[in-house]
Amino acid sequence: MLLDEEYKRSFFISHKNRPVPDTQTAGLDTFPRLLLYHAKVRADRPAIREKDLGIWQVWSWDQMKTEILTFANGLAAMGFKRGDKIAIIGSNRPRLYWGMTAVQCLGGIPVPVYHDSVADEMAYVLKHAEVTFALVEDQEQVDKILEVQTQCPALKTIIYDDSRGLRDYDHTHMQAFDDVQRAGKSFSDKNPEFLSQEINKCSGSDISIFLYTSGTTGKPKGVVLTNDNILITARNSAQIDGLNDKDEALAYLPMAWVGDNIFSYGQAYAVGFCINCPEGEDTVATDLREIGPTFYFAPPRVFENLLTSVTIRMKDASKLKQMLFGYFMNIAHRTGISILNNQPVGFLDRFLYQVGELLVYGPLKNSMGFNRIRLAYTAGEAIGPEIFDFFRSLGINIKQLYGQTEASVFITAQPDGEVFADTVGVPSPGVEIKIAESGEVIYRGPGVFHSYYKNPEATEQTKDAEGWVKTGDAGYFDDKGHLKIIDRVKDVGKLNSGELFAPKYIENKLKFFPQIKEAVAFGHEKDYVTAMVNIDLDAVGNWAERHNIPYSSYQELAAHPQVFNMIMEDIEKVNQDLAADEKLSNTQIKRFLILHKELDADDGELTRTRKVRRRIISERYSQLIDALYSNRNQCHVKTEVTFEDGRKGFIEADLDIKNVKTFEPLRKAS
Repeated sequence: MLLDEEYKRSFFISHKNRPVPDTQTAGLDTFPRLLLYHAKVRADRPAIREKDLGIWQVWSWDQMKTEILTFANGLAAMGFKRGDKIAIIGSNRPRLYWGMTAVQCLGGIPVPVYHDSVADEMAYVLKHAEVTFALVEDQEQVDKILEVQTQCPALKTIIYDDSRGLRDYDHTHMQAFDDVQRAGKSFSDKNPEFLSQEINKCSGSDISIFLYTSGTTGKPKGVVLTNDNILITARNSAQIDGLNDKDEALAYLPMAWVGDNIFSYGQAYAVGFCINCPEGEDTVATDLREIGPTFYFAPPRVFENLLTSVTIRMKDASKLKQMLFGYFMNIAHRTGISILNNQPVGFLDRFLYQVGELLVYGPLKNSMGFNRIRLAYTAGEAIGPEIFDFFRSLGINIKQLYGQTEASVFITAQPDGEVFADTVGVPSPGVEIKIAESGEVIYRGPGVFHSYYKNPEATEQTKDAEGWVKTGDAGYFDDKGHLKIIDRVKDVGKLNSGELFAPKYIENKLKFFPQIKEAVAFGHEKDYVTAMVNIDLDAVGNWAERHNIPYSSYQELAAHPQVFNMIMEDIEKVNQDLAADEKLSNTQIKRFLILHKELDADDGELTRTRKVRRRIISERYSQLIDALYSNRNQCHVKTEVTFEDGRKGFIEADLDIKNVKTFEPLRKAS
């Protein structure tokens, strides 16, 4: 499908950014070589921390080297050989990261798996990747593997980190991490040169890792990345933003996601900074405040939740605190971004901003764990301009980037002084970008993936012989040379009137409101646009408590008339914004409903990275979609759900459907 002329003009634009030369580790083209280098030049510097039972445990680079090499020898003693694959399953734990490097010492391939995957999802990856070993965190992951082991004939050995609850299990094909290391010490005594010889056999062009995509339209694909893909991209991106070995990062992203492989692994090895593993998923916010990282990545939803939390807390604060907050935030909005960008600011404004830093901004950043941040990234979805500007006005150097697994993350990023809320930046170092005639963004660069594992057809469809990769995203370059992404190419459609319909663009506008957690827009080959909405239980629940509105469940709160009115007001604001958009003014939302349940990855409605599976939602909720395009004001629905313990059940509800006010398009004067 062709987009209109403004998008087509970008077909002839090709942007390229040159990489920054590396002067320290350029010749070290594998993770094991970098490990040995850092253990030599910064032996006593912290490499990784983990909070365990409330206490931070620290390993230096030299100590980490010993742990990794001992484990690698242990794997060799157990029969692990070059080319073998090992699944890595669990939360962010030092031993799981060590396992990845240990495997790479032997020329093997780590295959991280989303730790919250249900057993069947896990089975697909283990079988497809032909995994022979699995390194897992705890009993929960052991149980899931044992449940599907018969479906994965290549998988012979399970190695676990946390032994709690596993004492009475059959250990015929199970080993504790400590036991593997003990075997490694014995193996190393008998074969002292073995591991160094194996490390010397490895090169930058060797396969570094398999990372499975989220599978929004089908089975996940195994993205094959080389050492060069990861490390060259990691070096280039780290150098352009000045990351160094004094930096600190919090490793809390899923290990199976490419972002963690770059931010918590690739860049840490490229420049030698320390990563910190939180005690658990529930303690991330607390651990973030304790560590005070200098480098941070989070998807927009995290920043949205933080701003929601700040807003809620201020509504419960005293009148004096509310007045101080309001006054100094006005100062921050007026001058903070200019100060961050080193632009001229008047003496009085600069003085007031410093007072605000003392009274408001500093304490606020400290409460969020952001007081030391030099660089923060967000990506994955569009972030609301108000949210983006809020954090930058506090002096937090948050930037957007655009990337994907097949690029080793970085396709574009925002240079200092060129940070805009409505674009994703310029091409990353070494990356070239073009806009195809269809409006699709295509690129090539050092991070371009090797292939899709055992899927040459998909590889050829995505990457051509010259290394150009199709992103599947529609976008264009603005007059500043910055890339704008509007939607997935396959999702960009047209109303029956011929007007352009970009559902993701509309959905992102809806999700800018803290009380809207998820939204799905419909309109392709329809007369008008409609939407399904998920409320944010935390934000709306807090609002309900402050307004003395009782509720006992998500379903009850979502059906409350006052909640409906609140969401309707949000949608009307989106319609006002759309009315001012020349291209999308006729795609205002005319009807909506609030779903009776949250969209859930366990129900197949979202991917593990919380991307909407449109086809599944269209099939599962077809009767609701039909009702949205009728004159009905209510629709009965019965939906199968998966509970936390894996049991299946059903939720029934009568959902109200409301019409929304729309606005006359605001056309620019010719």
